[in-house]
Amino acid sequence: MGALVKLGLVAMSGVRAHNKALTELGLTLPGFVERSQVIASLPSLGLLTLAGLTTADVDVEYVEVADLDAVEGVPRDFDAVAISTFSAQVGEAYRLADRYRERGTRVVMGGLHVTARPEEALRHADAIVIGEGEPAWPSVVADLKRGAPRRCYDARPTPFNLDEAPMPRFELLEVERYNRLTVQTQRGCPFRCEFCAASIRISPSYKVKPVAKVMAEIRRIKEIWPHPFIEFADDNTFANKRHGKELVRALAQEHVRWFTETDVSVADDEDLLLLMRDSGCAQVLIGFESPSSAGLEGIEQRTNWKAKQRPRYLEAIDRIQRHGITVNGCFILGLDGAGPDSFDEIWEFVRESGLYEVQITVQTAFPGTPLYDRLRREGRILRDEAWELCTLFDVNLQPARMSAAELEAGLLSLTRRIYSDDFVRERRERFFERRRAYLRENNTPREVLS
Repeated sequence: MGALVKLGLVAMSGVRAHNKALTELGLTLPGFVERSQVIASLPSLGLLTLAGLTTADVDVEYVEVADLDAVEGVPRDFDAVAISTFSAQVGEAYRLADRYRERGTRVVMGGLHVTARPEEALRHADAIVIGEGEPAWPSVVADLKRGAPRRCYDARPTPFNLDEAPMPRFELLEVERYNRLTVQTQRGCPFRCEFCAASIRISPSYKVKPVAKVMAEIRRIKEIWPHPFIEFADDNTFANKRHGKELVRALAQEHVRWFTETDVSVADDEDLLLLMRDSGCAQVLIGFESPSSAGLEGIEQRTNWKAKQRPRYLEAIDRIQRHGITVNGCFILGLDGAGPDSFDEIWEFVRESGLYEVQITVQTAFPGTPLYDRLRREGRILRDEAWELCTLFDVNLQPARMSAAELEAGLLSLTRRIYSDDFVRERRERFFERRRAYLRENNTPREVLS
């Protein structure tokens, strides 16, 4: 093993449901897998950020592996590789890491799964990073250049300040492969949902990135893609409304279309909705989780905020969509408070709400979450360490008020109804009808209505 000259940043990018019936449904109902395919096809912003922290004397290359079975040996030769992965694909990531190490290539792994299961990852890597990558990466690179990396770099004692965020190296991408690129405006989330396996598990404190830095990243993207579609890689972009308004005011000058995840409270602020509309917001994804109070009880560890918002879900959806911003409403099947009747409840809610887009998933116990720890204590994890089931579409836990088989059957039945061509067309036509009615009520000029 020599010193570091050529570094590979390898993203495992293809997440697939293991349930064969779901896979077959996805082939006939593209809307069902549309959002999951988007997520899987996004480039790894974490790896691009680490590239931005890597010294100029190291030759850095970005590689994506969607299906390891289609790769003979390793995708490229490097002196060292940093591998990024989802829990659902960590088995493939470990296999690739083993292949690299057999060739004498040093392997570094990090991220959510590695932070949750460091001892497991150390069986396949020369070095791991626990917590946020930025504080540790300069030391990792320096040690790789010396040929003597440490086994573990624990960044948790030194939380990263997003004021110091480096410029991700977007130029490493073959940009024509993507329909959107990601930019992060904040990290963490003020809510503490038991099931959440997002950046809150890496960054327990909620923090925002200076808007000037966000705009600089968007302008860098525009240098390689003049009219990009931006997805904000945030858990909740508008949790901090003051920062959010500053962000969208700046975005209005950039002439880009964008998508983000947030919570239902954006509907309360008319000024914010107008700013979002005028700055190019195409869609917001909102986790409604359940249309019933019983389903929402207890999913947050600090408060029952979402349960308190439930009575105004319909009004909030209508208010957001009247501004021309589509809502992708997310629902979780198999929550502890939900029984077999929950599938029909979601169906009726979606019909009544007029949601433009819908995402349904099953409650999934991800490693490192309070949910996984609780269900493991209760003996409700179906197969311990079956990370390949962490796809959000495969059942890896015993639901509280139904059987695992009932949950799977309910998911399949609801999928067929929600993603049928006729119902998708009905939802979208209803969105445009309501939008036109709203514009007429507000005396919008004829050319805008057409």
